[in-house]
Amino acid sequence: MDFFFYAVPSLMIAGVLAGATAVVRRSLRLRGNWNSGLTAEARCLRTYATTSAGDENSVRTRLHHVYEFTTREGRTVRFEEPNGPGTTIEGDIVTVHYTADHPERATAHAPAPGRVLAEAVGILAFLSVIAAFCVFFMVTYTEVFADGPFASLP
Repeated sequence: MDFFFYAVPSLMIAGVLAGATAVVRRSLRLRGNWNSGLTAEARCLRTYATTSAGDENSVRTRLHHVYEFTTREGRTVRFEEPNGPGTTIEGDIVTVHYTADHPERATAHAPAPGRVLAEAVGILAFLSVIAAFCVFFMVTYTEVFADGPFASLP
């Protein structure tokens, strides 16, 4: 039975670490794209929306764009980006930022390093609270039930 009280919080901490890694990677990738200095004119080939239902009163809609551009080396690259602006429609020309190593990871989002940093810090703070609570829960369980005065009770 003790295994359950350690396994679940440990799995939650693993999920928190995976989420934190994803947030940091995304932030670094966007920052790398903006700081590379490589830009190109891209055409929006397609826009579409995906929806996901939460409970019966909430629905989340995400707008996706598919862009195509040509790198300085002459390579044609097509990429998809979620959470784009609703004002960009098929056929529009936008500026994309990319790195020479991975042009398929380009972004059409305008440079906003302060906003991305604030988002990352906020999400990481929230995930840290979850991880701290999990550690607190495991320590408290150990002290109160596993080794504490109630350990001898059936």
